[in-house]
Amino acid sequence: MFDTIIRGGTVLDGTGRPGFTADVGVTAGRITAVDDLSAAQARRTIDASGKVVTPGFIDIHRHADAAAFRPGYGELELRQGLTTIVNGNCGLSAAPFGGAHDAAIRAYLRPITGDIPETLPAVSMAAYLAALRALPLHTGMLVGMGTLRAAAAGYELERLEDAHYRAIHRAMEQALADGALGVSLGLGYAPECFYSTQELIRALAPLTGGNIPITVHMREEGSAVDEAVEEMIAVARALRCPVHLSHLKAMGKRNWGKKIPAILRRLEQVRGEGLDISCDVYPYTAGSTQLLHIMPPDLLRGGTDEICRKLKDPAVRRALTERLRTATDFDNISLLVGWDNILMSSLTLPENRRYAGLSVQEIAEQRGQTPEECVFDLLAEERCAITMIDFIAAEEDIGAILQ
Repeated sequence: MFDTIIRGGTVLDGTGRPGFTADVGVTAGRITAVDDLSAAQARRTIDASGKVVTPGFIDIHRHADAAAFRPGYGELELRQGLTTIVNGNCGLSAAPFGGAHDAAIRAYLRPITGDIPETLPAVSMAAYLAALRALPLHTGMLVGMGTLRAAAAGYELERLEDAHYRAIHRAMEQALADGALGVSLGLGYAPECFYSTQELIRALAPLTGGNIPITVHMREEGSAVDEAVEEMIAVARALRCPVHLSHLKAMGKRNWGKKIPAILRRLEQVRGEGLDISCDVYPYTAGSTQLLHIMPPDLLRGGTDEICRKLKDPAVRRALTERLRTATDFDNISLLVGWDNILMSSLTLPENRRYAGLSVQEIAEQRGQTPEECVFDLLAEERCAITMIDFIAAEEDIGAILQ
């Protein structure tokens, strides 16, 4: 007697073999038979004829660290077939942190993760994972190196001291012992953007020679994405551990169809040399992150208060405007894709929420400003807590990576 039999569906079992018609028997929450179960009985039967039956999908790249505690969380994921998710990506994990930099970390993470519940103060990875056990989804966590660095040294310090590295190493090892699945990097974000390659390798030193994966939002994803890939190949060589490139892409029309084919050949080459290096891609041409991410990395020095001060300074604004219009030494998204392809997707102040879903170009025209002035003002007003959707990638590149 099964608890449930799903009858007559086309089964795709995840092995890569073609779909086949079968019944699926479930007992005590586990699949216990995939066969012709026409003679078997069950307490519940589901007719799946004409439908596809698969194992639960795993989403390896989520930023639902705080959303996981909202009422009803998991319903939409389950409706999409997701039964397992992995949070804590891009160096921006909601655990572990606390102490002197608690408020700064919460403020910096808010546009990506949402508000971390105050019921989780000074949270350890163990406490965070324990709080997730009541969810209807299996939820894994990566420990974000950006969060660890900010907890050790804040967002102001560009060069770390020995004591900071020791604190990062202790916190990383404890988070992994508490159950984190791996380590994530966000080299496009503060404070990790301040690492040199050798400093990054030093920060990750406890992982040397092991099998704990490092996932990375690379330093560059536009015209210098190939250089960013080489940096991570160097990290993989130095540490002799698995490295996974998150959401691989080449932003900007000038790079479409050029950078990605060469990168894929390069990854195949180094895998042939024995490096464990892999990548993923999201299957759509738009990305989503903080609007602040369009700015040069040097603007990110000093934390939220200092960034907002600089965004209001007329001299800084003039220099920033020139850089956004001409510079190619960072992922200059506005130059790569244009202001009409950058949409503001969430704003916190009631008077600004009417702009959600509009492009920077459209908002600037409504406000009678240049796009640069518009972005500076809104970021300062919102204390940088604006997210964006930016149309940045090419279908042909996505197809090549998926293949």
